[in-house]
Amino acid sequence: MRSGLLRSGVVTSSATLLSRILGMARDIVIASVLGAGMSSDVFFFANRIPNFFRRLFAEGAFAQSFVPVMSAEKQQGDRNSLRELIGKSAGTLGGIVLLVTLLGMLLSPVLTALFGWGWFQAHLEGQSDGEKYVEASELLRITFPYLFFITLTALCSSVLNVFGKFGIPAMTPCILNITLIAAVFIFGRGSADPNLVLAWGMVAGGVFQLLFEIPFVYKLGMLVKPSFSWKHRGVKKIRQLMIPAVIGVSASQLNLFISTLLASFLATGAISYLYYSDRLLEFPIGIFAVAVSTVILPALSKSHAASDPESYTRTLDWGVRLVLVLGIPSMCGLIALREPVLRVIFMRGAFTSQNVLLSASSLLASASGLCAIMLTRVLVQGFAARQDTKTPVRCSLISIASNIVFNLILIKPLGYVGLALSTALAAYVNAALLLILLHRKAIYTPSLRTVVFILKTAIAGLVMAIAVRAISPENEQWFSMSTISSILYLAFCVTAGALIYAAALLLSGIRPSELKSA
Repeated sequence: MRSGLLRSGVVTSSATLLSRILGMARDIVIASVLGAGMSSDVFFFANRIPNFFRRLFAEGAFAQSFVPVMSAEKQQGDRNSLRELIGKSAGTLGGIVLLVTLLGMLLSPVLTALFGWGWFQAHLEGQSDGEKYVEASELLRITFPYLFFITLTALCSSVLNVFGKFGIPAMTPCILNITLIAAVFIFGRGSADPNLVLAWGMVAGGVFQLLFEIPFVYKLGMLVKPSFSWKHRGVKKIRQLMIPAVIGVSASQLNLFISTLLASFLATGAISYLYYSDRLLEFPIGIFAVAVSTVILPALSKSHAASDPESYTRTLDWGVRLVLVLGIPSMCGLIALREPVLRVIFMRGAFTSQNVLLSASSLLASASGLCAIMLTRVLVQGFAARQDTKTPVRCSLISIASNIVFNLILIKPLGYVGLALSTALAAYVNAALLLILLHRKAIYTPSLRTVVFILKTAIAGLVMAIAVRAISPENEQWFSMSTISSILYLAFCVTAGALIYAAALLLSGIRPSELKSA
C-alpha cells in the first residue's frame, strides 16, 4: 500500500508542479501589469476574500469532512447509497454556498470594510487611501461568484480523490491560471483598468475548472442530480464534522485575514509585499504538502474503517517524514535565495528592484514558518481520517489567538514584516499543539526513526542554505543582470543546493528507501 501511496504522491506532485509553474507565470504576468502599489493591493484584497471563504467551504473544511464519510460509504460497497450521498451533499453544499455567494455580492461594501478597516476609515475621513475601499468593494462584487464554482469543483475533486484519481484534481488549478494569463494578454494590456479584467478572468476560471472535472466524475458513474437534504444521514454526519472543521482547518487563513486587516493600516504596498511572499510559499506547499496530505487521507480513512491502528500510525509517520524531507530544503532555500528568487520571478514591468527588496523582507519572515505550515497539513489528517474535527479546532483557536498577540507585539517595530513573522510563529504553535494532542490521544507519536531522520534533514538543509548563500552574488549584481543571465545563475544555485542537500543526506546515512515505505 505504501508504494501505491508514493506513486499517488508522485502523480499528484507532478500535476501540482505544473499547476504551480502556471500559477507562478500568472503571478509574473500580474506583477508586470500591476506592480506593487495601489492597484495590486486592491486586486489581491478582492482576490483574497473569496479564497478565504473557499478554504472554509471547499478545500478545507468540506474536503476533510466529506472524504472520510464517503470513504466509509464506499467501503460498504453499496453504489446506489454512495451516489445518493454525493447527490445530497452536492445539493446541500451548493445551495448553502449559493446563498453565501449572493449575500457576499450584496454586502461587498460591508465585507470590504470588515477585512480592510484601514481603507474604510480613510474613506470616511476623505483621505486618498479611501479610493482603495471604493475600488475594492466593486472588485469584490465581481469576484465573489468564484466561490460558488470553486466549491462545486472541490466536491468533484473529493469524489475523484476517493476513487484514487489524484492527478485530475491536482491539474485543475491549471485552468484558472491559464484563464487569467490569457485574460491579461488578450484584454488586460490595453485596458485602462487591468483589475477589472483580472476580476472577470477569475470568475471565468472558476467556471472552466468545474467544467473540466465534470466529465471525469461522469466517467466514474458518480455524476448525479444534486438535491437539497439537510437531514440525510450522510449530510448530517458531514455537517457535524464540517462545522468545527471550518475553524479547525482554516487557522492559517484566519491568520492571513488578520494580517490583511492590519496591513490596510500600513503604507501602500504592504498587502502586495505580503501577497508576493505568500505566493512563493504556496509553491512548495502546493507541490509537496497538499500532495502528501491528499494521498494519505483516503489511506488513513481506510485504515481507520478497517480498525488497523498499526497501518494508521505507519502511514502518518511516513507522511511526516516525506513532507519534512521536502519542506526543510524548500524553507532553507527560500530564505537563502529570497532576493534572487524575487528578482528572477517578478522584477519586470511595474515591479522594480525596490519592490524586490521590500518583498524579500516579508519572504524571509514568511518562509521561516514554511515547515510548520506543511507539517500541519499532514497532522490535521490524523484527526480528520478518524472523523475528529473538534480537536484541531482547539489547536486553531490557540494559534489564532497567538497570531493576534504576535501581531500586536511585532507590527509597531517591524511593520508588514512583523505581520509575516507573526503568521509563521502561529504556524509553529499550531503544529506543536497538533503533535501534542495526537500523542495524548494515543493516535500518533513520531517514531525514534522519524525524530533522527528529521534532525539529519535539518542539518542537511542548514548546510545547503549556507552553501548557496555563499555562492550567490550580491543583490546589486542580481539587479544588473539580464533576465536570461539571472535565470541561468539562479538555476545554477538551485541545482547546486539540491546536490549539496542530497549529498548531506547520504553522508548522514539517509537512503531513498526510507521514503518508499512506512
